[in-house]
Amino acid sequence: MENLISGIHILAQWQVALALLVGSVGGVIIGAIPGVGAAVAIAILLPATFSMEPIVGLTMLLGIYGSSMYGGAIPAILINTPGTAVNALTTYDGYPMTKRGQAARALSLAYSASFFGGVFAILCLIVLSPVLAMIAPHFGSREIFLAALLGIILVVLAHRGQIFAAGMLAAFGIFINTIGLEPVKYTKRYTFDQGWLSSGVNLIVVVLGIFAISQAFALLVNKDESPEAKPVSGSMLGGLKELMGHKRVAAASSGFGVIMGMIPGVGEFTAQFMSYTYAKKSSKNPELFGDGSPEGLIASEAANNAVPGAAMIPLLALGIPGEALTAMMLSVFYVHNVIPGPQLFQHHMDFVMALYIAMLLLNVIVLIFLIFSTNLLTRIIQIPTRFLGMVILTLSFVGVYSLRNSATDCAMAAGFGVFGLILKRLNLPVVPVILGMVLGGIMEVKLRSAMARVKTPLDFIDRPIAAILFALIVLILALHVRTVIREHKERLSEAEIDHDLHDSQQR
Repeated sequence: MENLISGIHILAQWQVALALLVGSVGGVIIGAIPGVGAAVAIAILLPATFSMEPIVGLTMLLGIYGSSMYGGAIPAILINTPGTAVNALTTYDGYPMTKRGQAARALSLAYSASFFGGVFAILCLIVLSPVLAMIAPHFGSREIFLAALLGIILVVLAHRGQIFAAGMLAAFGIFINTIGLEPVKYTKRYTFDQGWLSSGVNLIVVVLGIFAISQAFALLVNKDESPEAKPVSGSMLGGLKELMGHKRVAAASSGFGVIMGMIPGVGEFTAQFMSYTYAKKSSKNPELFGDGSPEGLIASEAANNAVPGAAMIPLLALGIPGEALTAMMLSVFYVHNVIPGPQLFQHHMDFVMALYIAMLLLNVIVLIFLIFSTNLLTRIIQIPTRFLGMVILTLSFVGVYSLRNSATDCAMAAGFGVFGLILKRLNLPVVPVILGMVLGGIMEVKLRSAMARVKTPLDFIDRPIAAILFALIVLILALHVRTVIREHKERLSEAEIDHDLHDSQQR
């Protein structure tokens, strides 16, 4: 109770309250503009948050992270164009409802399901906090190293069909992090006698390049468009009542979001598809899915809005980000010397509680804002894409230059922007690069620390948590190899059947 009161006291500061309001409302607006998304907005704002108090900066970023998916549902439902990538599944049932003249009902359901999922996740976190506080002190250097290794493996394996590419990009991220002075003896690595490489490659430069500048380039080189969204008429409150008729779907979907959000590298997409599949299989009207099913819309929105809250668990408890947005937030912690992990729960539980309460409040603020401002947001959707690209490009270079007043950083960011654009054009994932940089740095520091007390390889896993993490890594890799072998055999059998059919037809 004392930590809860202290958390409320922290949030009562006007700077924190303003950051929460700006982040919540700004996240909705950013999410409603197709082509931007939370990753671009957070990347642009990161340099500005370094000069703020940690709770102020993190509250603003959390506001954007948690609220952008609310806004992303608006264009997904009204014009069949998801505002953020994770709202793609919302188009399946949201847009058909709009075509039937039920746009207000669809939006109201999406808002209500998003609110339910977000609040459900935060309540789960509040319940789990004492458990985390007890478990976290048992994580030493070797346990955190193994957890980070598990995170990279999960990130790579989560990209089904692109595992080799994801693995190479994660390795590239780890390599980028090694450039410059190494952290123990300060010897130069991969600098090739170039002084500008001695300070290494800044994470924020890479983030701004790969996410923000690459998106600006994509908007500028593509055809200029101004999406049109008609105003919505009708009450936005009916969805709350209708949601109560689908409590089972909402609760199950939120549960999927919490579980998937806690696992590094999995995130919203897996949670959405699992919840959508469950809702369809358990529905009395499965034929409506994809053609305007309220249950499908609820499943999609409840799942993706439950993930942000759950994704904070590995970040806060272990200092291990599960995806790109939490990796960006981790940099804010490090800049202010507030290190996530076991010590955070032991000595700064009031800070953790303040973050939890802020996430609860942002869902309330966003819901109230959306109920009264949906038609205003439909006008924002109509911003020309090339104008938007120019704004993003300008803000990105301003943010990069403000880090160290370095034109070299701007050139590097532009280079990573071109690299990110190439990855997008080839439909390759960009997230493994960022997580490779962040988790690679954690792994190097923790491995060096752990090796001082390790005499044999078995000593590395002689503690219960380390042994469990190692067993999980082996099990996950074994299951993946088994899946690959089974799929290969299935392809061979299908090829043999096709060959036999071809032979029989020739005869």
